[in-house]
Amino acid sequence: MKPEIIDLRSDTVTRPTEAMLESMREASFGDDSRDGDPTVRKLEALAAERTGKPAAAFMPSGTMTNLVAVLAHTHRGGEVLLEAGAHILNSELGGITAVAGAFYRPIPGVRGAMDLGRLADAIRAPTRQSLGTALVCMETTHNRAGGAVLPLDHMRAVHSAASEKGVPVHVDGARVFNAAQALGRDARAIAEHCESIGFCVSKGLSAPVGSLLCGSVGFIEKARAFRRMVGGNMRQAGPLAAAGVLALETMVDRLGEDHASAKRLARGLAAIDPNLVNPSDVETNLVKVSVPASGLDAAGWSAELAKRGVLVSPCERHALRFVTHRHIDEAQIDRTVDAFEALWQRLSTSR
Repeated sequence: MKPEIIDLRSDTVTRPTEAMLESMREASFGDDSRDGDPTVRKLEALAAERTGKPAAAFMPSGTMTNLVAVLAHTHRGGEVLLEAGAHILNSELGGITAVAGAFYRPIPGVRGAMDLGRLADAIRAPTRQSLGTALVCMETTHNRAGGAVLPLDHMRAVHSAASEKGVPVHVDGARVFNAAQALGRDARAIAEHCESIGFCVSKGLSAPVGSLLCGSVGFIEKARAFRRMVGGNMRQAGPLAAAGVLALETMVDRLGEDHASAKRLARGLAAIDPNLVNPSDVETNLVKVSVPASGLDAAGWSAELAKRGVLVSPCERHALRFVTHRHIDEAQIDRTVDAFEALWQRLSTSR
C-alpha cells in the first residue's frame, strides 16, 4: 500500500466539492465570447459585489487578470511601479514587458509593503524624456513574503500617493479573501484602495479554474478587449463559472481553517529549530521556511521530503514554501512536521 501523499505545494491543488461538480453538470452552455453566458454573468456580478466594484470579467488565470489589468491601465506605455518581490515581476515570465509593453520599476519593501518614501519619489509625470508613471501595483496576500497581508493603512497611503498624481492602482489579490479573513474585514475594505483588483477562485476557494478582474464599467469593457487579444476569451464557460459561484458562496468563510493549519505547521517547525520559521510571521495559509543551516538547498529538501510522502515547493535557493488548504488536516500537519524533523536530524548528524 502506497503511503499517503501530503500535497503542500500550493492551494491550487484543491479539488472541487461535490456540490461544485453537480453545479457544473447543470450549468448553462452559452458562448461567453459572443452572446454571453448567464452563469458567467452571475459569477461576474457576484465578484463585483464582493469587491465593491461596478463590474467584473471572468478569465482563465490570475496571471491573465494581472496582464490584462496592466494592458487596460497603461495601453502599452509608461512605467509600472511594484514592490520588488511582486508576483507580477518574479513569477509571470516578464509579461508586463514582453506582452504589455510597459516599463517597470521595483520599489524596495518589507513583507510585501513598498517603502512609501521611495514610492513617492518614483511617481513621476510624463515629460519629453519620460512616459511617466502609468500604474502602481500592490499584492495581498504577498506570495514571496510568505502570505503576508498588507495593512489597510499602508494600502490607503499607497492609493493616496498615486491618486494625487492621477495614477491608477491595481491590486494582485489572488488570495484576497485570505487577506480579508486575516484582517477580520470583507474584501471590499481591501478593494476600496485601488481602481482594479483581481482574485482567483481556483486556489483556497477550490474551484477548478478561473480568476476575476474587477473594476469600473469602462475599465472592464477595455479589459474584455485585451482579454481577447491575449487569448482569454472562453466559449462554453458556464460550467467553470458555476464552480466559481459556489466557491464565492460557500468556501470563503472556511479559509480561517487553513490559516490555523499553517500556524500549527509553523509552530511545529519552529520547535525543531527557531531559525526555520517565526510563527508570528504566518498570517494566512503560506509558511516560508528557511533551510540554509541544514547544508541542503531547497530543491534537495523538496526531493527528500517527497520520498517521505510530503510535497512542497522550493521558493528560493534556501527556502521552502508550504501552502495549507482544505485537504490538509491536523494529522497531516503533524506527519509533515515529523517527516521534516527526521530529515533535519539526519542532516544534523551528517554535518
